Amino acid sequence: MTPESTTGSDRVLAAAQAALAAEHAAVYGYGVIGARAAAARTAEARDAYGGHLARRDALTRTVRGLGGAPRPAEAAYRLPFAVRTPAEAERLAAGIEDRVAGAYSDLVRAAHGPLRREAADALTAAAVRAARWRGGGVAFPGLTERAGQAQPAQHS
Repeated sequence: MTPESTTGSDRVLAAAQAALAAEHAAVYGYGVIGARAAAARTAEARDAYGGHLARRDALTRTVRGLGGAPRPAEAAYRLPFAVRTPAEAERLAAGIEDRVAGAYSDLVRAAHGPLRREAADALTAAAVRAARWRGGGVAFPGLTERAGQAQPAQHS
């Protein structure tokens, strides 16, 4: 992600830091998901893990470019529930992607120019991954109040 100058630079920096924190948590979460995912979905988990690593690294550069000190990752993150089965791993992955989409939604609102476009791309990628893990999507990805209303895919 490329830094930019905006009139709301504090707001942009705060949103970029929040997206970075979400990416740190996603990287941690996908370590758990990869260990518990069904064999048929391990490649998907590995791809998502790599995507989150790349976005995390890009956001680290963005935060520096905006004049901030990138927040480091926590040593560990509290998971919202125990992950023991492949179904629980899929549920965790969908939840992580919803949270990541929410963070990027805030960055889309705060940023302008190329950073806004990159945040929109990241939001889209997270929403697509959430829909794949969940088996359905939401009308307005990134809006927390809509995340609980995901609809399973209808097959005809």
